[in-house]
Amino acid sequence: MKDFQKKVIYQLYPKSFKDSDGNGIGDLQGIISKVPYLAELGIDMIWMNPIFVSPQMDNGYDITDYYAIDPVFGTMADFEELIRKLKQHGIEIMFDMVFNHTSTTHEWFQKALAGDEAYQDYYIIRDPKEDGSLPTNWGSKFGGEAWAPFGDTGKYYLHLFDVTQADLNWRNPKVREELQEVVNFWLEKGIKGFRFDVLNLIGKDVALVDSQGSNEKSLYTDRPIVHDYIHELNQASFGTLEDIITVGEMSSTTVENGILYSNPDRNELSMIFSFHHLKVDYKDGEKWTDHPFDFLELKRILNEWQAGMSDGNGWNALFWNNHDQPRANSRFGDPIRYPFETASMLAQTIHLLRGTPYIYQGEEIGMTNPDYDDISVYRDIESHNAYRDLKLAGLTHPEAMRIIKQKSRDNSRTPMQWDSSPHAGFTTGEPWLQVAANYPEVNVEKELAEGKIFRYYQELIRIRKEHPVIVDGSYEGILLDDPEVFAYIRENGEEKVLVLNHFYAGEYTISVPEEWANKASSFLAGNYGERQLASSFTLKPYETIAFRIIK
Repeated sequence: MKDFQKKVIYQLYPKSFKDSDGNGIGDLQGIISKVPYLAELGIDMIWMNPIFVSPQMDNGYDITDYYAIDPVFGTMADFEELIRKLKQHGIEIMFDMVFNHTSTTHEWFQKALAGDEAYQDYYIIRDPKEDGSLPTNWGSKFGGEAWAPFGDTGKYYLHLFDVTQADLNWRNPKVREELQEVVNFWLEKGIKGFRFDVLNLIGKDVALVDSQGSNEKSLYTDRPIVHDYIHELNQASFGTLEDIITVGEMSSTTVENGILYSNPDRNELSMIFSFHHLKVDYKDGEKWTDHPFDFLELKRILNEWQAGMSDGNGWNALFWNNHDQPRANSRFGDPIRYPFETASMLAQTIHLLRGTPYIYQGEEIGMTNPDYDDISVYRDIESHNAYRDLKLAGLTHPEAMRIIKQKSRDNSRTPMQWDSSPHAGFTTGEPWLQVAANYPEVNVEKELAEGKIFRYYQELIRIRKEHPVIVDGSYEGILLDDPEVFAYIRENGEEKVLVLNHFYAGEYTISVPEEWANKASSFLAGNYGERQLASSFTLKPYETIAFRIIK
């Protein structure tokens, strides 16, 4: 059993967590003021989104300086204080490293623009085709073309994301050495974890070719050389220490590659994020669509990754929410009629699976999508681009806004709701992003006083630490064709646990397989309180329940 397998990690979005100085933007002193809250929840580590110097064109994922704290968040002294305060409660920090690209304001890119050929080789710069068209027909993930003019040279640079985010050339060993030095710098500061942004995109081929439509992502995703680069980074930095936790964000990856990235024998990463289970409400694979989630497909994907990674000794990062996703309770449940039941069912579904669970700020109190009516309220560049494209495609404003409300990344980026005072106690000023209107009812103060969601998360964290089967047990999916219930078995040499998760609002009766129903069992956890297992079992709306099966 690896140490990271026992831990629960809390993702904290610094810009929206807590503002200490009234400028409307969350900061390090704000986080420090809430360390007791994080300690009360019981988490082991916080993953913070980037706090490096950045023009904030993509909320910090466009980095100008990997070695400096952006003044909007505070100072290096503030950061060092945060490390100390967290350590007093046994909590470590995971940093977010954006190594696929830098901001075009980065010194490296500016030197390249100024004509320094050594730094021009830090980026992916190409001549146009003979007919004058772009080097390839690739599209940016944020809309538009993936190539932009490189100054007045007549060449183009690759940007798979925003035009201000220039992709780095990992084939240049000097680039790899620079990034290894960045990791080592922060290790010396006391960082104990790293989350690597879109890491499986770093291995571009020498010859870049046009896509034929559906194969475009495969031309730059999970290229075999990526594994070599990650192994090299591991051996030159975090892999030299025993207690460092790493996770790679792996866009559009496969189970087979997930195993390669996270099998400990390969010395790459501790675990990976995969996202297929969060695309089950994409119509024909398109994000910006109004489409109900496909529950059977959700089950199929979760089961495929659980079984596949287990068989190959890989390790999953478990999550429903992050800074790029809508709130899961708004997406997969009913937070209006069943706020506690929805939140606790989704939490237990994830926390009792095989992998390391991540809690995204606010989910432990039941925060929801904000349902802004005005596109001007949104700050996310991707959402504005999508709104423009939807309108160009002929949708009306209400039709376009219905989709934006469901899919925008700003759904998860709204300020943390601390209490019922103005702006939910996040700031004394004007928040950088409007607070969700339901903050008088959904906030930390009220949740701690009279709610049940926070306490349920505490209980799930406790169960993980007290029952080794949750950490090191095998996974077996059962009732895989059932249209309303996701069920599975966790088992090690000493314990068996049966978990039933009902994803719908009505009551629903299932037949429990005799091999489980006829054995003695005891209640482990459930959001409707203690119940007895039987061969015919009626689940209540959004009920989750786990039983220990006595061998």
